[in-house]
Amino acid sequence: MDDAGAWLVVGLGNPGPGYAGHRHNVGYLVTDELARRLGSRWRAHKSGRADVVEGRLGTPGSPGPRIVLARPRSYMNELGGPVKALAGFYKTDLDHVVAVHDELDIDFGTLRVKRGGGDNGHNGLRSMRSSFGSGEFYRVRAGIGRPPGRQDVADFVLSDYAKRERDELALQVDTAADAVECLLTDGLERTQQRFNS
Repeated sequence: MDDAGAWLVVGLGNPGPGYAGHRHNVGYLVTDELARRLGSRWRAHKSGRADVVEGRLGTPGSPGPRIVLARPRSYMNELGGPVKALAGFYKTDLDHVVAVHDELDIDFGTLRVKRGGGDNGHNGLRSMRSSFGSGEFYRVRAGIGRPPGRQDVADFVLSDYAKRERDELALQVDTAADAVECLLTDGLERTQQRFNS
């Protein structure tokens, strides 16, 4: 393990079955896919404030980076505290924290990866920035597009994907999981070249 500790990959979302299919919870879906690839099940972290999966990327015999997947148990606007606590527990520096989240300003089905930036009205990012005192963490941004017509933004993000989107959602989640793995193994520049559309 290097000095920065494990990579902490956080799926942003709201806990509970009532939120499971919402656009705002795509971060949970991506971390679920990464957990599946690691062959591990979610377990409660001893802090009681998040569920985690620990593992290493890469094939058996040639282990890659150490990774901790996390799904905070708090709501989106309060998840910064649990994420910062996990970073402290795993001795993870901010430059090894990755937030996976929905992004209104990117069309559905597209993806962008970057480091740093504002929160663009996203309560989860705002909470993380506030808790860490910085926004200099990585973001894997899964596009959900803007609401149609005059639909309220909050109603839009807290509603289920449309049927036509659900048909393509598995591909978007799979691609976002690929982007997280690429970021951790190949770095930001290569990941942006490959995935930023």
